[in-house]
Amino acid sequence: MSEIEPMTPGDWDSVRAIYLEGIATGNATFEKSAPDWERWNAGHLPCCRLLARAGGEVLGWAALSPVSGRCVYGGVVEVSVYVAERARGRGIGRRLLSELVADSERHGIWTLEAGIFPENQASIALHQSAGFRVVGVRERLGSMDGRWRDVVLMERRSGVVGV
Repeated sequence: MSEIEPMTPGDWDSVRAIYLEGIATGNATFEKSAPDWERWNAGHLPCCRLLARAGGEVLGWAALSPVSGRCVYGGVVEVSVYVAERARGRGIGRRLLSELVADSERHGIWTLEAGIFPENQASIALHQSAGFRVVGVRERLGSMDGRWRDVVLMERRSGVVGV
């Protein structure tokens, strides 16, 4: 059984490797490469960075990024959840996302957003199981490898923060 624990800078090589596996699927992100630690660190909240680890091995990670620098959106963030290819289908993503939701509420975050390619049905189902709802589809949001891609916009509003 994996344990969910905070991510540290020393975990970056494992986190980056899992991120690269997600990128390689072509259905996880528009990104074509993983950034270095400094750039990734600057783009994510210092709180709410989680790992799933079993026997010292990192099996997945989850983190939050701000959607805007405007203070009115201070409690609105974007979710990232990635699970190592060798560990998919074992409930790790569900455990990471569940703990990420709880951790975000402890930090006063009231809205979690996720942008997911429609082809990534497993991720859509994962987010729905954690209380996310489909807000809409952003059609032809970006071009990837010469092909326009839609993005399903999902959100989860806290039942604790801002009610």
